[in-house]
Amino acid sequence: MLSPLIAKALNRQMNIEFEAAQSYMAMAAYCEHTNYSGFAHYYLQQADEERFHGMKIYQYLNDRGVHAEFTGASAPKINYDSILDTFETALQQEKSVTKNIYELTDLAWEEKEHATISFLRWFLDEQVEEEATFDKHIEYLKRIGEDMNSLYMYEKELGQRSFSSDTEA
Repeated sequence: MLSPLIAKALNRQMNIEFEAAQSYMAMAAYCEHTNYSGFAHYYLQQADEERFHGMKIYQYLNDRGVHAEFTGASAPKINYDSILDTFETALQQEKSVTKNIYELTDLAWEEKEHATISFLRWFLDEQVEEEATFDKHIEYLKRIGEDMNSLYMYEKELGQRSFSSDTEA
């Protein structure tokens, strides 16, 4: 059985992951609305990935005998200034998730929850990848600027992204 502090913190993180999924769905809706279906597809795949992260924590809680507690998600941002704005918002969201996972890991160390520390290593590695990916997208979009041909090609490339929980586990 997990310590009550760790159980509460893991439940919080699970809900953060599900909120991130909802936020990515809102970004996808913005992209669809502005006729960027490739970027919309990318964000829907990103939402699937975040749901997978939430479910990974859900399963860990169940495996450790803790009841998963779901809180109501706050409404995500739905209006953006540009495609670049969606990626900058996504990066800030990922940085916030990273901060929360660091705090959760610190708490696990304090509580001597060794199995939880091991479990969280995957999330720590994942967040390094997430932040690096969004940094790369932002830099590329800034380089593209107003070049619509390049933006179209990049949208087409990102529209090919697929998420599979088999490759994430």
